[in-house]
Amino acid sequence: MNITSIIAFLFVFGVIVTVHEFGHFIVAKKSGVLVREFAIGMGPKLLSWNRNHTAYTIRILPVGGYVRMAGMDEEPDLDAGQRLRLTLDAQGKVTKLDTRVDEAGIGLPFQVDSFDLTDALTLTGYLNNESEMTIISVHHDATIIEENGVEVQVAPRDVWLQSTVVWKRILINIAGPIMNFLLALIVFSGLGLTISSVSLNEPVVGTVQKNMPAERAGLKSGDKITAINGVTTGTWNKVANEISSSNEKQLIVSILRDGNKKQVEVTPKTVKINGVKTNQIGIVELTHTDILSRLKYGLINTGATVGRIWYALTHLFTGGFSLDKLGGPVSIAKTTSSVAKTGFLNILVFMAMLSVNLGIMNLIPIPALDGGKIILNLLEAILRRPLPQSFESGVTVVGAVFMIILMIAVTVNDILR
Repeated sequence: MNITSIIAFLFVFGVIVTVHEFGHFIVAKKSGVLVREFAIGMGPKLLSWNRNHTAYTIRILPVGGYVRMAGMDEEPDLDAGQRLRLTLDAQGKVTKLDTRVDEAGIGLPFQVDSFDLTDALTLTGYLNNESEMTIISVHHDATIIEENGVEVQVAPRDVWLQSTVVWKRILINIAGPIMNFLLALIVFSGLGLTISSVSLNEPVVGTVQKNMPAERAGLKSGDKITAINGVTTGTWNKVANEISSSNEKQLIVSILRDGNKKQVEVTPKTVKINGVKTNQIGIVELTHTDILSRLKYGLINTGATVGRIWYALTHLFTGGFSLDKLGGPVSIAKTTSSVAKTGFLNILVFMAMLSVNLGIMNLIPIPALDGGKIILNLLEAILRRPLPQSFESGVTVVGAVFMIILMIAVTVNDILR
C-alpha cells in the first residue's frame, strides 16, 4: 500500500467507527448516563480536554475510537496503598484526585487504605502523612487525573449505564448503528447534490440509442417498462438484469406510454464492455436534476446498500459456509487501496457502503455486539427485573471471545489469499 492508500484506509475506518461511537455517546449523554471519556483514535493520548463532565481525547493511532460510560466493566479507579494528591473544597470534600504523585503538582498528600467512589463516595486513608487514619467525603462530581494525564469524573452509581431505565439503554445501544446508516444517507445525498444528474432506479427509459434494437422496436424516451417476458420489472436494476440474462433471445417488453399499455418485441444485441460480453437493447435510464430527486437519490442508494448487504448476510451459509465469504481488516485495506486509485468520490461511496455494513453487523444478536446487548435489554424488560450481573458478563465474554476468534480466522484467511 502506498501513502495515499494508507491515508484513505485510516480516513474511512476512522470516520465510520467514530460516527458509530458518537451515536452511543450523544444518546447516553441525553439519557443522563455519565460518559467519562469520548476518544477519537486508540493508544496513548495526544490531546485531551474536559467539558460537561466528559473527557475528550485524541489518541495517537487514528483508527476508531471508543465511549467510556460509567459502570461499563471498568477497572477500579484506585488501589489500596496508592498515593494521591487531593484538592478539597471549602466544605472539606475532595474535588480532585491526582494520581501523578511522581510529578510536580499541588494538593494534599494522601495514601489510600480503602475507598468507595460508587455509593458512599468516601476515601479512607492517611492524609498529609499523618499516622491517624481518616475518612474524607468525595464530591459527587469530583475528577480523577489518571497516570496518562486524562482527567475523568468519578462514577457514582446513580449515573451508571445500568442505573438508567431499560428503554433508554436500548436507545443507547441502537444509536451507534443508526448513526452509521445516517452517515451513509448523508454521503449519498451529498453525492447526489454534486453530480450532474441522478438516477432513481425507476424502470423508465431516459434515452434510446440510435441504431440499436430498442430504437428499431419502437421504444421511446419516457416509456415505463412494467414487465419483460411476463416478469414484473419494478426497478431499473430488474430491467437491466432481465435484458443482460436474455442470451440474445427475443424479449416481449410490456410498457406504459401516456397511460396506455403496449407490448413490443425486441432482440438484445451482444456487446463487449471492458472485455466482458453483455446483452443490451440500447436504452439508458431516466435521470433527474431537481433538488428533491437529488435528495431522494441518497435515500434510495442507502436503502439499496442495506438490501444488498442484508441479502449477502442472509445467504452467508447458502452452499456451505466459507471464510472466503467474509472480509476482515486486511481485505478492507486492500479494497480501500483499489478504490483510492479511482478518486475521492469513490472513496466516499465505499465509506458509505462500509458504514452500512458496520451498522448491520453490529445489530446481529451476538453478545458483545450492539444487537446482543439489545437482546439482553429486551430480556430484562420482559422479565421486569435486572439480569444477574454474572449472567450478563458471562454471555458478553463468550460473545467477545467468539468475535475475536472469528476476526483472527478471517484476518489469517485474508493474508493467505
